[in-house]
Amino acid sequence: MTGMVITMGEILVDILAEERGKGFREPGRLMGPFPGGAPATFIAQAARLGADAGIISCIGDDDFGWLCVDRLRREGVDVSAVRVDPDQVTASAFVRYREDGDRDFLFNLKRSAAGHITIDAAAHGMLAQCAHFHIMGTSLFSFHIIDEMKEAIELAKANGAVISFDPNIRKEMLTIPEMRAGLEFMLGYTDIFMPSGPEILLPTEAKSERAAIDDLLGLGIRMIVIKRNRRGVSFRSRTESFDLPAFRIDEVDPTGAGDCFGAAFVTCLLQGMPTERALTYANAAGALAVSRKGGMEGIADFATLDRLIATASRADAPQGSDTPHDNDHR
Repeated sequence: MTGMVITMGEILVDILAEERGKGFREPGRLMGPFPGGAPATFIAQAARLGADAGIISCIGDDDFGWLCVDRLRREGVDVSAVRVDPDQVTASAFVRYREDGDRDFLFNLKRSAAGHITIDAAAHGMLAQCAHFHIMGTSLFSFHIIDEMKEAIELAKANGAVISFDPNIRKEMLTIPEMRAGLEFMLGYTDIFMPSGPEILLPTEAKSERAAIDDLLGLGIRMIVIKRNRRGVSFRSRTESFDLPAFRIDEVDPTGAGDCFGAAFVTCLLQGMPTERALTYANAAGALAVSRKGGMEGIADFATLDRLIATASRADAPQGSDTPHDNDHR
């Protein structure tokens, strides 16, 4: 593997409700803080699997920020492009669980240090080494961040980097013209598109999954990886089309599953693995991620993934479908 895997976006702490069925309008027991944020979890998992990994972000000069940065350093992530803003607080996410297991989030992003991420000299230096740049839709929460993300993508692409994009964008965001324009810009640079279930329909006017895939491949996207939660994954390109089942595992907390999945997939590809083997590792990483509470707590190395692959049972392989499926991470 040559060059760095780089992502850009929020570093935050997760504060998790211990009890199901309680909102934040009444007292309840909380767990945390856990280091998290979709981009931070993604890059920690990539580093755990041996990638030369870095993140562009911003934290406050507070305990929450240093908790996260210290954890990323221990995982081997290059944090030289994480700016410390003493006038801002580190981003946070309070998470509660409904009785059916679905989650609700209370975020502090726009008014936190994460809302002040910029492509400064340190970020320029990191992007000059970029072999793979990963975009998280969770990070596109303001026009400022979208503009900075555009600059990062253009710099990475100019250096020959592969671009992957995990959209995770709420449908209502796309009613804002600037958000829609930002999505279209990023899709124009994307090589690997990794939506969760019905997200495949968001970027185009297509009414069916098959039509959306055709439209996206027509834009120049080389690989489409559709995450189907407990039903596994579907891979589509101009030359390959196959489905792989998920690994069965007891779910504790789904936070970070899609981030770990994406990190394992792109890291394995950079290591020269065939697509199907890379996706098998990605499925295993996504499964293990849900076995622990906290976004980064379920990341795994190759030895752990190999043990799961060798011993765990699998669900039935998914088939391409136009019906919706649950998202697998925030």
